[in-house]
Amino acid sequence: MPETNDTAEELLAQVARHRLPGHVAIIMDGNGRWAKRQGFRDRIRGHENAIEAVRDTVTACAELRLTALTLYSFSKENWRRPRAEIQALMRLLARFLVDERPTMMNNDVRLVASGEIDDLPSNARAKLDETMELTSGNRGLVLNLALSYGGQQEIIRAARRLAERTSAGEISPGEIDEALFAQCLYHPELPPPDLMIRTSGEMRISNFLLWQLAYAEFVVMDVLWPDFRREHLHRALIEYQGRERRFGGVDPA
Repeated sequence: MPETNDTAEELLAQVARHRLPGHVAIIMDGNGRWAKRQGFRDRIRGHENAIEAVRDTVTACAELRLTALTLYSFSKENWRRPRAEIQALMRLLARFLVDERPTMMNNDVRLVASGEIDDLPSNARAKLDETMELTSGNRGLVLNLALSYGGQQEIIRAARRLAERTSAGEISPGEIDEALFAQCLYHPELPPPDLMIRTSGEMRISNFLLWQLAYAEFVVMDVLWPDFRREHLHRALIEYQGRERRFGGVDPA
């Protein structure tokens, strides 16, 4: 979507508070390209500079009183990256989870995680558990970090759970429907995303929330993730509010 010269405040004034999405999901793409454009040899510099984008986005979503924000932080496929980059990313994750605790507490944000979090190295997993426990009493925005996450893997995990329950005689195959299947996903208490934002201009969903995004509105933005700020979020919200959501139905007009 095209950018304008409007400030974050000017754009916020155009956002209809009664038509906000409950749940926003973001594919935070472009960290490596950002580092390259800035002349850095090491891709991790892009990830380091992305933290401000996360902080500003989380704070903005909390101020708007959204229900949930899911950030695609580390995919199952990301484990294929060079070992040195993975180690640096895990150290950065552990540091983020500690450094951002004041932001979460000050904004009443509750942290949860989706994915195979047992895959995380012990230090990162410990910091994740500590931060989730610290914020567990918060009642504002739910910040859901997708870590070691894959949409296909989540669906397989849900199918296995239902197969186990069927084999144990707890349910019959005929009882399995969309609602029962959804209860076997990572966080069934969260509503499906209403809006999915992808930065860097790429037109794909990269194995992200394949079940949950069935009727989400997609907004693709050319900005690289380290440069993403609340004005970009506000533009995406304005774009979202200009859509006619039919959920497979027809235009009532």
